[in-house]
Amino acid sequence: MSRRGCTTPLAPATLAEYWLGDLDAASEAPIAEHLLGCDHCTAALQDLVDLGAGIRALVRRGVLRALVSEEFVARLAAGGLRVREYTVERNGGVLCTAAPDDDLVVARLQAPLDDVGRLDLLIFDAEGGVAERLQDIPFNPAAAQVLVAWNVEQLRQLPKTTMRTQLVAVERGGQRVLGDYTFNHTPWARD
Repeated sequence: MSRRGCTTPLAPATLAEYWLGDLDAASEAPIAEHLLGCDHCTAALQDLVDLGAGIRALVRRGVLRALVSEEFVARLAAGGLRVREYTVERNGGVLCTAAPDDDLVVARLQAPLDDVGRLDLLIFDAEGGVAERLQDIPFNPAAAQVLVAWNVEQLRQLPKTTMRTQLVAVERGGQRVLGDYTFNHTPWARD
């Protein structure tokens, strides 16, 4: 193996597809061969694996809020994690909680996304001011929803409260509200 830098480094996206098994056999074979002879790309792949493991650990511990994909949620559920999901229609609300054994709480914010170029998520404080703005969030226009995994530990600590979020399309002339979402949170009833 060469200890020098790689003259033809594999792109991070290619390494991720390889690791996740998303490549067909014809595409996978040359990557596997390259990795066998290249310390640089093998180390880059290990970095991606370690990053993924770290993110999964944080999500499993419920200490991370993240925008996630449908596939990510399905993989966690298939891996045995208890996933509580709430679908919130555009300009709608939901009664919600976080159970002691929930590993992940996901909100599915439904909105028309087919003509959106940039999407922001606003999280409001109790007084109605913007507490946080997540800018240029990833989304799939065809899915017509954004999945948000909330910090489960934080949710468990909340008293009875109402939380509000908003999806906003950012355009040249300003912004356009796509939907308001209200979460009427109640603490888990203890026995």
